[in-house]
Amino acid sequence: MGRPVFLPIGLLTLLVATTALAVVVEHTFIVQNKTVKRLCNRQVITAVNGSLPGPTIRVREGDSLVVHVFNKSPYNFTLHWHGVFQKGSCWADGTNMVTQCPIRPGHKYTHKFRIINQEGTLWWHAHVPALRATVYGALVIRPKSGHSYPFPKPHREVPILLGEWWNANVVDVLDQAIATGGLPNISDAYTINGLPGNLYQCSQNQMYKLNVEAGKTYLLRIVNTALVAQFFYKIANHNLTVVAVDASYTKPYTTEVIVIAPGQTVDALLVANQDIGSYYMAAGPYYTAAIIPLDNTTTRGVIVYRGASPTTTPLMPALPARNDTPTAHKFYSNLNGLKDGPYWVQVPRHVDYEMFVTIGLGLEPCAANKTCLGPLGARLSASMNNQSLVLPRRLSLLQAFYSNVDGVYSTDFPAKPHAEFDYTNGSINANNPAFFFAPKDTKVTKLKFNSTVEMVLQNTAIIGVENHPMHIHGVNFHVLAQGFGNYNADEHRIMFNLVDPQIRNTIGVPVGGWAVLRFTANNPGVWLMHCHLDSHLEYGFATVFVVENGATSETTLPPPPADLPKC
Repeated sequence: MGRPVFLPIGLLTLLVATTALAVVVEHTFIVQNKTVKRLCNRQVITAVNGSLPGPTIRVREGDSLVVHVFNKSPYNFTLHWHGVFQKGSCWADGTNMVTQCPIRPGHKYTHKFRIINQEGTLWWHAHVPALRATVYGALVIRPKSGHSYPFPKPHREVPILLGEWWNANVVDVLDQAIATGGLPNISDAYTINGLPGNLYQCSQNQMYKLNVEAGKTYLLRIVNTALVAQFFYKIANHNLTVVAVDASYTKPYTTEVIVIAPGQTVDALLVANQDIGSYYMAAGPYYTAAIIPLDNTTTRGVIVYRGASPTTTPLMPALPARNDTPTAHKFYSNLNGLKDGPYWVQVPRHVDYEMFVTIGLGLEPCAANKTCLGPLGARLSASMNNQSLVLPRRLSLLQAFYSNVDGVYSTDFPAKPHAEFDYTNGSINANNPAFFFAPKDTKVTKLKFNSTVEMVLQNTAIIGVENHPMHIHGVNFHVLAQGFGNYNADEHRIMFNLVDPQIRNTIGVPVGGWAVLRFTANNPGVWLMHCHLDSHLEYGFATVFVVENGATSETTLPPPPADLPKC
């Protein structure tokens, strides 16, 4: 349960000294196993406070959040606050072996941090393999008291959390894939707010229902919590107006369909302006990787207008084709930031550090006397600039940085690929084993405080192509441009939006394409950037930024909390 606590700011070390009172929102999370019934089966899952999804946390900008996490599950565990800047509180980011060691079974840890200069929808989730499938919840950040949204106040705000369901222990599913070097078994269903909907067996009474009143406006806070699936989301006969993504306001964008990658959030206004009746909301996969099996199913919930007959058959929306990349790209590329809106950040014009980073799947040799299930009898791997990240086991990267411990990582992550090639030409790359095997190592990029980074993320077709959802911790980035094929600066820089680009923390890099990001390293600490597909992170699809301290106490990494978990 969460409760507002009113305390003088000076009593908490994480709060800025002032004569006013600050609101501290406090929660207790009990993480433990429970048995639930889905799709005709009884399945043991790991959940927070016995609920799926877990509790929705509601705060206002400027509030402090204190969450006491008790791990009563059988698994090592960390909790990540996806998209929260963690200014001055890098230790609370909850990234396994990056900012902390995991919370062991029977132990606890208290996260303390402020929500600063952010409004909208973020979320929290486990940051250890597979547990994110059931350990997640929404984080709703409203304007501080006396401030308003940059759009008409909605009648009601509704979290819509899209997810996946396995009729199996998800930890075992991923462990088996890692052991064999292959891909995890596909999910058995998709879910809306933890419920599969009535297109699945034994699920007639397991469908999310939203009651609405004609003429009212509802703010849908949509989150993709899935381990694998990107989604198309539609509501029959209704348009949606996007007003924010990843807790950054956008110019209002009206659309029939929302496209959302794992890790992303979309705030959209729904106007109940249709005939009194019932209308299905539905989500199905946007699928781009030919080598990866597909859960080709659809989850749905229902919107019921007040006064609708209970015998009315709801209308069903027509979802795009599973591989409809033009529709996905139209949605992603038509979003613009709300220039001069709350917490708008102008695009930095001076760039201190340029990076060109190839991303994609590759291979790892199969060990002697082992049977591996990846392509060519090898193990699947993944890399960024031909570096496949290996996280430390005995000390987190942040602890090593803070305490100047040598030998845990090196600061020579390459700023460009080791070799140029026709990145998105699968027919050429498939016949060139030189590109298949990336070295496993712990290389990071060290950045000066307040330096500006421009990064080109270039998809590769070494082992197939797919749309990769790339997430960065600790900062947001401007999306300057995105497109298909190989990035060419002479050709594509004229596409840059330097006026009002969308601001995000997670981007779906177009299948067989590229995206250009720009961000300012204004947050001292150690920050992970990774593909937000759980299996890909395990295969090494990540890199790390170490941001040095600034010149003042406010821009210096504080010491670790006393209860920080030990490895």
